[in-house]
Amino acid sequence: MSAFAELGRDVTDVDLVFFRGTKDELKAACEGDGSGDDSDYITITVVQNKGSEDETVREITAKRGCNVRQTLVDEGINVYQSVTRWTNCKGKQLCGTCIVNVPIGGMQTNRKSMDEASTLRENPETYRLSCVTFAYGDVVVETFPPINAAQWTR
Repeated sequence: MSAFAELGRDVTDVDLVFFRGTKDELKAACEGDGSGDDSDYITITVVQNKGSEDETVREITAKRGCNVRQTLVDEGINVYQSVTRWTNCKGKQLCGTCIVNVPIGGMQTNRKSMDEASTLRENPETYRLSCVTFAYGDVVVETFPPINAAQWTR
């Protein structure tokens, strides 16, 4: 059996890094074969106010693995409704008010945690808390999706 990597006997510290991709992609990243250009970036298509008269669509280029909430906020896009725009938890997953819909590309994000799934339990599966959603590929994000009456956090 061949080893993927070998360490010398003098190595005492090892940093573990979790990688999302294929073994070939990991080898290329370790060998520096990637040029570091467009392959490191994804497109987040943001649909604001879907279904209303002032619906807008924006495409944002972001680094692969970026936090959806932080990326949208950095681009001046509000993910909160009403007064929660000023009274939210600033992305700490404490308030549950940064709900977005990810209708396309949901498999390009991280899995829902048990806490996130519990917060969103009576909403569609495509609804996510943007503060704990990380995008690893192209996704479509809708802000201000309609929420069920039981979703009290907004």
